[in-house]
Amino acid sequence: MNVPGAAWTRWRAPLGYPTAALCLWLAHPTFVSVLIGSSLAAAGLLVRASAAGHLRKREALAQTGPYARTRNPLYLGSALMAAGFAAASRSWLAAAVLALYFGAVYAQVMRREESELRSQYGKAFDDYASAVPLFWPRLRGGHAAGATQFSFAQYMRNREYEAAIGVAVMIAVLSALAIWRK
Repeated sequence: MNVPGAAWTRWRAPLGYPTAALCLWLAHPTFVSVLIGSSLAAAGLLVRASAAGHLRKREALAQTGPYARTRNPLYLGSALMAAGFAAASRSWLAAAVLALYFGAVYAQVMRREESELRSQYGKAFDDYASAVPLFWPRLRGGHAAGATQFSFAQYMRNREYEAAIGVAVMIAVLSALAIWRK
């Protein structure tokens, strides 16, 4: 079965590292830009953390917590983190590279995941998809019946702390660049 986005899913991380290196090379951060960008990235981390605490991969269709407002809260959080790094970099070119990477890769990844979820959950996924937006969250409503609570254990099982480590490293590198390029 040829699922759309399969290559993008495999190459998302390997392409992400050189993209990040290019953006760091293009960056001209200041302490103010790093502070602003860190705030956006922290908001993205919170969205991702909340989503990871509700996501039981391959066990159940996630429809609670942030999944009741958007079908892709992890990627929404990643977009906020990318926007934070773009702001912190203080480079329009770095921001354009990040936007291009995110738009090209994650649109395909979301398409692939939708296909997999539709195959696994059938009508339940179709009903969910018709009620909840793909990416931009709805701000009202969004409470699924039988809503589950956030689980820190699930957050840890999903290894979401790795995103927090990545953000901390990027903030440290951008801070160091702000000092070095001052």
